[in-house]
Amino acid sequence: MTPDVKSMRWTTALSCDPNPEVAAGEVSCRIAAEFNDGHPPDVLFVFVSPQYAPAVEAMAETLRMDLRPRHLLGCTAAGIVGGGKEVEDGLALAVSAARLPGVRIHPFHLHESSMPDLDTSPRAWEEAVGVRRADEPQFVVLSDPFSIRTDDALGGLDYAFPNAPKAGGLSSGARGRGGNMLFLDDRVLREGMVGLALMGNLRLETLVAQGCRPIGKPLTVTKCHKNLLMQLDGRKPMECIAEIYEHGSEDEQRLIRTALFIGLVMDPLAAKEPRAGDFLIRNILGRDLHTDGLYVNAMLRDGMMVQFHVRDARTAAEDLEEVLRSYSRGLLQEGHGDSVPRPPAGALLFSCLGRGKHMYGKPDHDSTMFRQIVGEVPLSGFFCNGEIGPVGATTYLHGFTSCFGIIRPKT
Repeated sequence: MTPDVKSMRWTTALSCDPNPEVAAGEVSCRIAAEFNDGHPPDVLFVFVSPQYAPAVEAMAETLRMDLRPRHLLGCTAAGIVGGGKEVEDGLALAVSAARLPGVRIHPFHLHESSMPDLDTSPRAWEEAVGVRRADEPQFVVLSDPFSIRTDDALGGLDYAFPNAPKAGGLSSGARGRGGNMLFLDDRVLREGMVGLALMGNLRLETLVAQGCRPIGKPLTVTKCHKNLLMQLDGRKPMECIAEIYEHGSEDEQRLIRTALFIGLVMDPLAAKEPRAGDFLIRNILGRDLHTDGLYVNAMLRDGMMVQFHVRDARTAAEDLEEVLRSYSRGLLQEGHGDSVPRPPAGALLFSCLGRGKHMYGKPDHDSTMFRQIVGEVPLSGFFCNGEIGPVGATTYLHGFTSCFGIIRPKT
């Protein structure tokens, strides 16, 4: 049967061959077998181990010449996801090929030196990216952690494109500037942020599993200064933690001692009983001896609602399962019995280097759970130095999360 070129199609291939030429050839052959109707993919998403260097650039060129995609986006990473596997300690090349009919694609590259200021107009950010808000773009972005302020870049994109979903991650594997590689079409770059703006008949649906569960009850910030938390409901933070510890289970007490975080409700209109997805999870950096307050890795404001959280492998697994099941329930309810919702065509996974088998004690955990709950959706991605995804209406740079970008047609 001849494939329907008018339908969205997605396929993923993985090779772990130690010979870079063989690995690129294997992946190309597998994808070409799926796209065998003479119509090349619209996009290749390419994730490759830096241990293949100095052949990485040649591998990207082989894929581009063999498969002739309209666009290519990718990076080097310390761990690679593809073909149902999460390769964390060895060589791997994962490629997703997508045919996206009815979708316009615009590639862009942001430099630290030429990035607009955060207090400039949205038009400056539109010009930097090359698309307009009226185009209703959706973004997949990859960033180098050593050469650009990713938080500022995300803030600018949210400023100019406030309703646009954004998913991605920070390249990993290098120890300093110039060590990571970003792929954008026929270019291999070593700095900045690269991305694709996707416009038209496409939905980019973002999921963020932060791997924490709340303990205690929601509290209100009643005194703070920048990132120093001094009072919660009129009490010192350490008093609140001590009370939670006293009433906690033995397991919770252990996690309070070793894996305590704080969750911030970023939406001031959120309900008084926030749900897990309403929180932005941030590290507690230390204690201020003068005020007996806590330094946290976020700017605070009076009146903000917060709740302490703990994290471990079990909690991370439970959080991921709930996020995925909630998404699946949403798909089933979308039609309200009147229509069949469009299923996902493909997905990208951006997971923290701190997750994987080092946390769960077994490989392939997050990708396996995705397949079990969401279905046999082609999935690729990488282990990141930071993950990009939304909490509420704002896009954040996370740590220790798994962020998914799920793509399906609108119609």
